[in-house]
This record gives sequence, structure tokens and C-alpha cells, in this order.
Amino acid sequence: METHSTLPEKPDSTKPGTKAESFALLASEASLQRFVEEWKAGRLPKPEWTHAAHVAMAAYFAFDHAAAATFAIMKAGILHHNKSVGTANTEDNGYHETLTRFWSSEIGEFVRTGHFTSRLEAVRAAVSAFGSDRDRFRRFYSFDVVRDRRARREWVAPDREPPAKK
Repeated sequence: METHSTLPEKPDSTKPGTKAESFALLASEASLQRFVEEWKAGRLPKPEWTHAAHVAMAAYFAFDHAAAATFAIMKAGILHHNKSVGTANTEDNGYHETLTRFWSSEIGEFVRTGHFTSRLEAVRAAVSAFGSDRDRFRRFYSFDVVRDRRARREWVAPDREPPAKK
């Protein structure tokens, strides 16, 4: 799967980088595993499925899956979660193919190149790097990809390069 940019510097995963670092799911391997199991089973409450939670799940699966597998797991999981909590997957709402692929790629590349010693460390670092950067994709698209029906339905590649890092 393609990557979209130079990756952020590897943060110190022992120090909170965002408010997301205080999420209960990041407290321990056991709490992360409980969160994953709740999500996979369709029992995760809708308010807990935040951007940072999406990031955490993508990092969790990217830790030991290749890019294509991470994307496939995320797609199936998001569709299942949405159905479980009553979020309709329509041309204007719910699952978004382009954003799911974009984020799976960004986070997956970050995790696979980060040389993390544990899954929890990888997830914490990804949430620190991307958990509060929910608009990152806007640097790569010149149009409103969120509202674009074609982008929601199918992969639309970025149409511009991000600004160079300083």
C-alpha cells in the first residue's frame, strides 16, 4: 500500500503527546486487548469510537500485519462496528473507503518503520503522533474528500503533495 508523506518523527512513547494518551485503552496491554475485543465483538459504545480510537486500532493491527491486511481488517471492523451501533453506511455517512485506506497506510507505515518493542508501545506512539491530527489528510487532497461520495465509496488517491517538513 502506498504511503503519502514523510512520517512524523518517532515520539517518545513514554511521555503523553496528546490528551489521547490518557485513554484507558492505552493504560496496559490488558486494557488495549479488552478495547480491541469489545470493538471486534460490536460491543464498543459509539462515543468511544473516536479518531484516536481509529488510530489505535490501525496501529494495533499494523504491528503484525502487512499493509493490505491492516486495511482489510480495518474496513471490515469499521463496517461491523457501524452496523453494531446503528450508524448507517451510506453514500453520505458511515464508512469512508478513502479515509480508511489513507489512515491505514499512514499509521501502518509509521508502525512498520518504528522498530517498536511491543504492540502497546506502537499503539501509544501512533496515538501520540496522529491521535489529535484528524485533519492530516487535508494536506493531500485539494477537495473536500470527507463529503465526496466517490471517495466514500472507492479509493481516491491524493491529488497533491503535502508541504515539505521544515
